[in-house]
Amino acid sequence: MLKWDVGAVVGVSLFALVAVGLMTAGAVWKGRAARPFAAKRARRMAQREYDRHLRRAADQVIAAARRAADEGEPAIVTVEAVVRMARERYGYAEVERQHAAAALRRRYEHARCAVDCVTDAYG
Repeated sequence: MLKWDVGAVVGVSLFALVAVGLMTAGAVWKGRAARPFAAKRARRMAQREYDRHLRRAADQVIAAARRAADEGEPAIVTVEAVVRMARERYGYAEVERQHAAAALRRRYEHARCAVDCVTDAYG
């Protein structure tokens, strides 16, 4: 026969009580957010993501235009191609032309495209 001393019984009982308490707390608070929803922060993050996707779309359009250009010809990069890429690749239903043009201008200058590219982003 096993002999239990009082300390072991109290220890096991305390452990079981704490475990049941934690499981109950988890069931009650399941799915609740640690921080309340912040609309302002969500809008700011959505804007950052939109800007990042436009920059990526502009980079992809510049790279595709450079690959498509023949030797000695300038690569033609249009704002409409950036808008189309943002719609197709990133799923934006509405892409403002002025935002796409601004992103294309930034990436055009960053990639030093004036040497071998032509764009309508400055028009």
